[in-house]
Amino acid sequence: MRAAVLVHQGQPLELVDRPEPVPGADDVLIRVEACAVCRTDLHLRDHEIDAHGLPRVLGHQIVGTVAGRGAAVTSVEVGARVGVPWLAWTDRSCRYCTTGRENLCPDARFTGRDVDGGFAELAVADARYCLPLPSGADAIETAPLLCGGLIGYRALRLTGEHVARLGLYGFGSAAHLICQVAVHQGMEVFAFVRRGDDAAAALARSVGAAWAGPSDGPSPAPLDAAIIFASAGVLVTQALRALAPGGSVVCAGIHMSDIPGFSYDDLYEERVIRSVANLTRDDGHALLAEVARTPVVSHVTTYPLEQAERALADLRAGAFVGSAVLQVG
Repeated sequence: MRAAVLVHQGQPLELVDRPEPVPGADDVLIRVEACAVCRTDLHLRDHEIDAHGLPRVLGHQIVGTVAGRGAAVTSVEVGARVGVPWLAWTDRSCRYCTTGRENLCPDARFTGRDVDGGFAELAVADARYCLPLPSGADAIETAPLLCGGLIGYRALRLTGEHVARLGLYGFGSAAHLICQVAVHQGMEVFAFVRRGDDAAAALARSVGAAWAGPSDGPSPAPLDAAIIFASAGVLVTQALRALAPGGSVVCAGIHMSDIPGFSYDDLYEERVIRSVANLTRDDGHALLAEVARTPVVSHVTTYPLEQAERALADLRAGAFVGSAVLQVG
């Protein structure tokens, strides 16, 4: 099978032929149809976070069809459509797993970092961590939901109650998806984009944002909550200063530059800063149920598998708006 492989961090992916992977007892073999490209893939490629067990196949937003299964798998049939997200495995016995917080499991494994992902024609995944998809789900449209949508949805749920005005900082894959959910829930959304990024601002307005403007400028109104999708720590302090009393800033990325110091006055009046770490399977089921009720349109730029490195370079350069998806099968 063909795969785009990270051999050395900080260097381009290599397109190689590999033996067909063999599923373990709890695994399914998946014929990959599409895999969306995430900024975490870029962080791994650029060695901003560590990859484990190189060479590694990146990609953790996989849509595909089950082509085989291990001896212990009974929950997924051959021929079923599934989605594979970032969370690949947990121990299911630690104090986090047993209290509904498997996203914090200290022994968790993650797709495309600890186990091979979906930048390949075939992938293996633990059946217990795959998400069932409707047979008619469009692979290209669905793939970005499996991380951009999921992390955005978890972040949205962690903003708290009484959110009427929501700020989204960094308007890429996750933001353009969760903006649609938030608008459907009745929120007024303000999109903060890089100064001069007219394409991102236009995308924000097209998916329901009430306002779009530069992220280094002031908010047009006090925010009840803000979600930071960009990896620039300075945006945390800017968003904090835009909050109304009782508001929250949720940092949704796995990697961020240092957050500058700020005055206690900016935090006072019960403002909150918190992070999102990974996701749970419950998040996945909840999001898929949400988008079944709320049509969410993924704005995508597609690339063939052999252009995986170009897709990462375009993501780094901000060369497209919305999501990038590798069209594999």
